[in-house]
Amino acid sequence: MTATLMMAAFFIPIGVVPLMWAARKMPDLRDGLMVVAGLMTFACVVGMVPAVSDGARPEVLFFQVFDGVPLAFRLEPLGLVYALVASGLWVPTSLYAFGYMRGHGETNQTRFFICFALAIFAALGIAMSANLFTLFTFYEVLTFSTYPLVTHAGNKAAKRAGRIYLGILVTTSVTMLLMAILWTYVIAGTLDFTVGGILAGKVDGPLVPILLGLFAFGAGKAALMPFHRWLPNAMVAPTPVSALLHAVAVVKAGVFTILKVVIYIFGLDLLYTTGGSDILKWVAAATILISSIVALRLDNFKARLAYSTISQLAYIVLGAMLVTPDSVVGASMHIAMHAMGKITLFFVAGACLVSVHKSKVSELNGLGRKMPIMFGAFSIAAFSIIGLPPGGGSWGKWFMALGATSQPSDYPFVFVYMLSSLLAIGYLMPIVARAFFLPEKVGPSTAHHEADAHGDGQHAQADHPETSIEDPSLVPVLPIGETIRETHLLMLGPIVFTAAGCIALFLLAPQLEAFLRPIVGGSQ
Repeated sequence: MTATLMMAAFFIPIGVVPLMWAARKMPDLRDGLMVVAGLMTFACVVGMVPAVSDGARPEVLFFQVFDGVPLAFRLEPLGLVYALVASGLWVPTSLYAFGYMRGHGETNQTRFFICFALAIFAALGIAMSANLFTLFTFYEVLTFSTYPLVTHAGNKAAKRAGRIYLGILVTTSVTMLLMAILWTYVIAGTLDFTVGGILAGKVDGPLVPILLGLFAFGAGKAALMPFHRWLPNAMVAPTPVSALLHAVAVVKAGVFTILKVVIYIFGLDLLYTTGGSDILKWVAAATILISSIVALRLDNFKARLAYSTISQLAYIVLGAMLVTPDSVVGASMHIAMHAMGKITLFFVAGACLVSVHKSKVSELNGLGRKMPIMFGAFSIAAFSIIGLPPGGGSWGKWFMALGATSQPSDYPFVFVYMLSSLLAIGYLMPIVARAFFLPEKVGPSTAHHEADAHGDGQHAQADHPETSIEDPSLVPVLPIGETIRETHLLMLGPIVFTAAGCIALFLLAPQLEAFLRPIVGGSQ
């Protein structure tokens, strides 16, 4: 029964694609089909939780590619958490996208939602992969299915962002990730994800950090510096795409891949005893701090959140590289915690753009008093990203920091986690303070003439760079000024839902930690 649910969850997202295409001239039906598919997929994934929690590891073999390498699925707790994130956030992101795309007058909406469904299909394929070959296959499907979303606007800035996106992600996966996979097969004779790892006793010395480095940098979606530029450049895409990139599927595929490799290919004991992850600990720590400092100086709302994402992803990578049971479980928990918090932040950024044409932090003064529900939700999500109760992010950071106390050489990483939380306060809480406590600025908005994600003086305009706010086709969803009443209900509903999810994850953290604890088994 569990295997049947697993296959249903896998095929529903791709099965709805031809139906959506057939309904392309009936947008309400098309969008309804997407919601129904999302609910069905999530129900199937949730239906597998009891069995996996009880120790079941359902498997499905599609076909044998070559000796010892099948295209196959197997579900375990870490994969199920990622599947829950991808499927569980599909519906609220879709509802938000309906309000955003219609309110912003976007074209090519059918193509947009079809690519979105394909991205969820690929994410679930990654989550349920039984081996590195299957994971790599769907990892590439995810890259190419999201490329049209990044370039959706079709203007010069979007095309440039698409080239960077595709260039970095394909180059890293083909030159490093694929090389690491082939090398692993030569060494181990298998690519199966195996409890305790498949490389123990087969690699040692400098080969361990070299091979691990190929995996870590080859998973370019994890945005470890210096392979991070694709992520802030992709902020020219519509905000629902930003939410998909940062919370639902893409970046989580990167850190998920790294966690799977650490746990099931190398094994925690091998990396702990050889020190094979020591260099990457410092790379992750540097990425955390540098990206947080960059976020502090960015006025572009989405760009600031983009660099925050780079920092938070590096949290997860650092937790994996500490290779202690607590740090790995904390990193795995943070996949869900960060997803729920960051998607809320991006939802609010998009709602500000559509409803009041604001895309800069400096333009948000006073909006919290006029849109208290939306910015209240932003505050809850910000607490989660910072690592403060009642946000779920506090638990992931707690376990990752706890893992850094296992040996004296790792004590500096406790400081890194603490310092990065202070930096997160520095780049998130001023948004809350401006919205609720500063007087509203009076004057023309410059929402469509924002600095690009790098803040280097070049200009890349978000979402519709070719259109000014004076264009009558871009009327706000609701009136601007003293009569503002939050944003479109299709956008406000998902914002409230995901903010509530941050609190729910805080309360459910003990159960999530217990569910994930078996992935580390009896590791050191």
